[in-house]
Amino acid sequence: MSADHSKVTSMDMDTAFLKSKRGILKTAEMATLFVAFVCFAVGSRPNYIAATVLEFLITTLLLLLYMFKLNKRLTFFFWPLVDLFNSVFAAVYFVVLSLMAVITYTFTGTLVGGIVGLISAALLCMDSYTLFRDITFNRPRSDTQSQDNK
Repeated sequence: MSADHSKVTSMDMDTAFLKSKRGILKTAEMATLFVAFVCFAVGSRPNYIAATVLEFLITTLLLLLYMFKLNKRLTFFFWPLVDLFNSVFAAVYFVVLSLMAVITYTFTGTLVGGIVGLISAALLCMDSYTLFRDITFNRPRSDTQSQDNK
């Protein structure tokens, strides 16, 4: 029983994506979401913690998807559109969540988490705008996905 070691697959890492406008936005979103998570954890607000952790994980997965160019291998989804929907819904959700945290805070950590959550929502809005501007439906998929690296 010999194993076939001749078939080696390599993963290309797109480090230029991290330096692009969208890569910087995704990284900033992750940073603000993490800070909001820490603030909500200090304030012991489990509902807010769950929301920030969930969005942090989704943003991390999308960042890894673009960094490892998996969006070019997994073509059953139009990834920029998935990213756009996530950014829009997360922005709306974080505006509501953060306003609730700011209005009903009983601990300073919750107030700071709400303010950082609003910053996160603003970054998500910027990401939504950038994605919406780049997506056009009259071009082939490969042309639109190649703009993800700009």
